[in-house]
Amino acid sequence: MNFVGKVYKFGSDIDTDAIIPARYLNTSDPQELARHCMEDADPNFPSVVQQGDIIVADKNFGCGSSREHAPIAIKAAGVSLVIARSFARIFYRNSVNIGLPILECPDCIDEIQTGDRLEVNLIKGEIKNNSTGKTYQAQPFPDFMQGIMDKGGLIEYVREKVK
Repeated sequence: MNFVGKVYKFGSDIDTDAIIPARYLNTSDPQELARHCMEDADPNFPSVVQQGDIIVADKNFGCGSSREHAPIAIKAAGVSLVIARSFARIFYRNSVNIGLPILECPDCIDEIQTGDRLEVNLIKGEIKNNSTGKTYQAQPFPDFMQGIMDKGGLIEYVREKVK
């Protein structure tokens, strides 16, 4: 899986309330959630994010509650990938379960900036910043987790396995 997109960068400890504020949790409709994705961290984000864009964040992205709404909102907003120094464990699992590609790459976070254009090979874990020419190596997913991503999430992966 290859991704090319524009970066929106966020800091450390972006919690699930910043990703999708609790005041919008009266729905589970992905498109409605997408309209409010990241608005407490950046009020302009929902109106400027484009299909294929990439979120880059510092440490502990997705901390806070265990709600699946957070990765669902990100994916529905059109974000193709989230790269962070580290992820909260429950957000990490929820992202894999719904098929939102994520990569941990501590070495690239300080150098990548909002507006940079990245080219990412998820299978190899390679991140190329086309704006600077620098390439970084993230830890790729193990094969079975890559299989979950390829199917768009755990439910479709299991459906195919039990056929």
